[in-house]
Amino acid sequence: MLDDETQQPENVEESEQPVGESPESAEPAAQADAEAPAETQAAQAPRRQRRERAGGRGGGRETAADFGPPSEPPPPPRLYEQFKNEIIPAMVREFNYKSPMEVPRLQKIVLNIGVGEALTNGRAMEAASQDLTVISGQKPVITLARKSIAGFKIRQGNPIGTAVTLRGARMYHFLDRLVNTALPRIRDFRGLQRRGLDGRGNYTIGIREQIIFPEIDYNQIDKIRGLQVTIATTAKNDTEAIRLLELYGMPFIKDTVEA
Repeated sequence: MLDDETQQPENVEESEQPVGESPESAEPAAQADAEAPAETQAAQAPRRQRRERAGGRGGGRETAADFGPPSEPPPPPRLYEQFKNEIIPAMVREFNYKSPMEVPRLQKIVLNIGVGEALTNGRAMEAASQDLTVISGQKPVITLARKSIAGFKIRQGNPIGTAVTLRGARMYHFLDRLVNTALPRIRDFRGLQRRGLDGRGNYTIGIREQIIFPEIDYNQIDKIRGLQVTIATTAKNDTEAIRLLELYGMPFIKDTVEA
């Protein structure tokens, strides 16, 4: 029969097993944790939570890194597809163009907000620029006075407004929102006047309130401001320009024939 001194090293060797060598070694450790007193488990709980949070953050970064670029490009603007499929054939039939390339097209859309109060209120320019950014989806530029005007207390170089120029897909998306969403929200709207043309194929609209655009939150603005929208086309005259905008869906007032 072995004495206590001989049995003690054997028990120690059996209890000391290498960690992480096989799944079987993890089962006794789990059973030991389950059989541990409640006080010991409560003391180890914060450590486990910290390890789980650290593992979750690391896993989140790896998951975000696995995402690649979108497999499909965004769809083209709806009005551009309408221009190619419907407007070009209609304009060729009406104006007898020899080639579809003669059909007038949209060139750009310019949004402008005049901020005369910026001379006395420094925050007015920042608020107007923020509104124009939300409306257009593009950061505007600050326009400066070209010359000094004593009557308006303006000196050359003073910031007096903010403007943004839209081209390409953003131009078509803005025109779509303007025609189908913003203009119908104008109070007592009965149509657009035809006298906004300049004789060279450009049409200008004056909007009194920027809140007609659904992107503007009424609770976030500091003041009701108006803006000017100029639609530039490649039309040679006003007749072609007005017909092009009508085919895009611009709600013009119909011409009335006087008796």
